[in-house]
Amino acid sequence: MSINQSGWRPEMTARDGAAGQTFTGNRALMLEEPLIFEIGSTETTGVDFPDGDVAGSRLGDLTRKQPIGLPGLAEPETIRHYTRLSRQNYAIDLGLFPLGSCTMKHNPRLNERVARMPGFADVHPLQPVDTVQGALGVINELAVWLIKLTGMYGVAMSPKAGAHGELCGILCIKAALEKRGEGHRKVVLVPESAHGTNPATAAFAGFTVEDIPATPDGRIDTAALEARLGPDVAAVMITNPNTCGLFERDLKRISDAVHAAGGYVYCDGANFNAIVGRVRPGDLGVDAMHINLHKTFSTPHGGGGPGSGPVVLSEALAPFGPLPFTARMADGHIQLIEEETAGDDHPDTFGRMTAFHGQMGMFTRALTYILSHGADGLRQVAEDAVLNANYVLRSLEGTLDAPFAKAGPCMHEAIFSDANLAEGFSTLDVAKGLIDEGFHPMTVYFPLVVHGAMLVEPTETESKAALDQFIGALRSVAERAKAGDVSLKTAPHFAPRARLDETLAARKPVLVWKEQPLAAAAE
Repeated sequence: MSINQSGWRPEMTARDGAAGQTFTGNRALMLEEPLIFEIGSTETTGVDFPDGDVAGSRLGDLTRKQPIGLPGLAEPETIRHYTRLSRQNYAIDLGLFPLGSCTMKHNPRLNERVARMPGFADVHPLQPVDTVQGALGVINELAVWLIKLTGMYGVAMSPKAGAHGELCGILCIKAALEKRGEGHRKVVLVPESAHGTNPATAAFAGFTVEDIPATPDGRIDTAALEARLGPDVAAVMITNPNTCGLFERDLKRISDAVHAAGGYVYCDGANFNAIVGRVRPGDLGVDAMHINLHKTFSTPHGGGGPGSGPVVLSEALAPFGPLPFTARMADGHIQLIEEETAGDDHPDTFGRMTAFHGQMGMFTRALTYILSHGADGLRQVAEDAVLNANYVLRSLEGTLDAPFAKAGPCMHEAIFSDANLAEGFSTLDVAKGLIDEGFHPMTVYFPLVVHGAMLVEPTETESKAALDQFIGALRSVAERAKAGDVSLKTAPHFAPRARLDETLAARKPVLVWKEQPLAAAAE
């Protein structure tokens, strides 16, 4: 996007009509912001350096042979640029974030304050163990909480995200099968209602993935799964509560059948916030489950990380878990068990998941959250998450098609479809219209078992007033789509950018800035 010589932006004029035209392209406090290359010049810098004698370069063949091409900006210009861009972002600190299966909840500032304490913020993974007993104590205490909350036997703390945790669990299963001479088991069964990372993880680990269908009520077809079990099946990967927002009521029956057939049960625990304090996966026969600390225990989520995905393990799989892990000695000293300290005590470990010990900052935040809530508070987290989701479901089921409303209460998220919209209108139109109402859209077109899916997760941290505003906005947009309001086809109208060709942007992204002559930029 470029500014022509008069300051007009043609796309603003075409979109908003005469009433929306301004010389700057700004609309009151919604400030238009060009690319940083359009503001600064590659010929200048924001800092003056005195001329001086330059010593010979020690970079050899690595010396830069052409200009770096970055624009130079003064400090005020730099600050204004990034501040203006930040104002165009949606954030959990601005309003309800209804992304389904993502649990975008409030991050308590107490967690941030504790994580920034010098003893935690300044800790280094290469410090001697005796100097980081407090940090290791945090890891160990969090591990104890996770084991107790899930009813499992052990936990691997080092995985750095949900999918990383999935890989950890699957590698434990792979090692266990090889240990007992059954490395020929190469099939992992994945229900249609599971998270999309599940089949990807199994395939990455060298397994063949086979789908298990869902029943009309959105749950696993247990009979189909049991019929497929055999000597080639290594494991089943189940998301519970599943991606349709429903609890898999037959999980214990499934676990018993899988174990009888010689396989293992992996549970995707990304939705653990819906059952924490209410259900222990270990009691349901689960062998491995990752826990997204950002989803259940409020550590920051998004922006590419940092994530954290500890994996709880059953007694059968715990010996195969990765190093390192913490252990409290009889004298109270906490030992970090690594390759050099494990000796012959952990011969079956499959190795390491990461260079060091995991995401310390996320451990600190999660433990702060747990201790500030206590056992009863964590139980209420699940109850409030389920209450809020069902409030959204029942408030909107008369407006939007709710395919599983008759299957009983949902868990932490409610799912809708575009089945009852006017002909020619789709989920995308509703999502874009919701942007004009000041909300980030819900998750769309996922899970794939629902055509035109709209997956809404309100989380337990939203008030009834916030939910009512969101419900009213979504109802308004849905009614417009049902009435055939053609303005929705070009929504959003009030956002910094109009509707984009997202398919083209994904398939042919423009990732390199190329300076254009002024005449061409003005066209």
